[in-house]
Amino acid sequence: MTVSAAASSAALLEHLNAIATTDVGPAAALLADSVRADGVIQAFGTGHSQGTALEIAGRAGGLVPSNRIALTDLVQFGGADPSVLADPMLERRGDVVSRLYELAAPRPQDVFVIASSSGVNSSVVEMAHVVTSNGHKLIAITSLAHSSQVPARHESGKRLSDLADVTLDNGAPFGDTLLPLPDGIFVGGVSSLTAGLLVQMLVAETVRLLLESGHEPPVYVSNNVPGGHERNSRIEALYAGRIRRTAS
Repeated sequence: MTVSAAASSAALLEHLNAIATTDVGPAAALLADSVRADGVIQAFGTGHSQGTALEIAGRAGGLVPSNRIALTDLVQFGGADPSVLADPMLERRGDVVSRLYELAAPRPQDVFVIASSSGVNSSVVEMAHVVTSNGHKLIAITSLAHSSQVPARHESGKRLSDLADVTLDNGAPFGDTLLPLPDGIFVGGVSSLTAGLLVQMLVAETVRLLLESGHEPPVYVSNNVPGGHERNSRIEALYAGRIRRTAS
């Protein structure tokens, strides 16, 4: 396979088509149950998986009761010295997770979605331990192909998928790249697009379940359409203090 735009699009479309057959029903049922119980969807990811959390929390077409937990919360909401964010290994540190959970202040009916393509970094696995030990349901978005081929980094020996109630496989290959170069290195990322597709499928299926049960889906519209900001603000007010967009 040569490296080109055409080769990249063909390989990505093949992976996206494979992901499109994923049964997201069990995960959507957890989200719908949470929303009906006045819960919030708590999304967490580090590195590029922060993009997956952003797809879940606070975007047009998504669910309003959604909150993104990020390593930057340690500084922005927790008062930590900004120098903590300079640690290049921060996403591999499990010792910061209890503080992140505390800052999010989730309620028992909140459900967590944790994204990590590798599924082995200590912070995401520790977060999975914390949320499940506190009784929250957990959905993992990860690459089973990659996770199964690398050593577990958490002291428990567990991977993210080992702790989840439902695991959604993003279908990314080992290394999260598609196109081979002559020196054996590969180029062309995968997981951001496939995880994004899974999230949008998950949201749509959750909305279907809410509509079927007679529950009006609390969905964002774009702030850039007339009346969008006002409508969103009215719904956000129902979750004041529980989602970062209403933290102030």
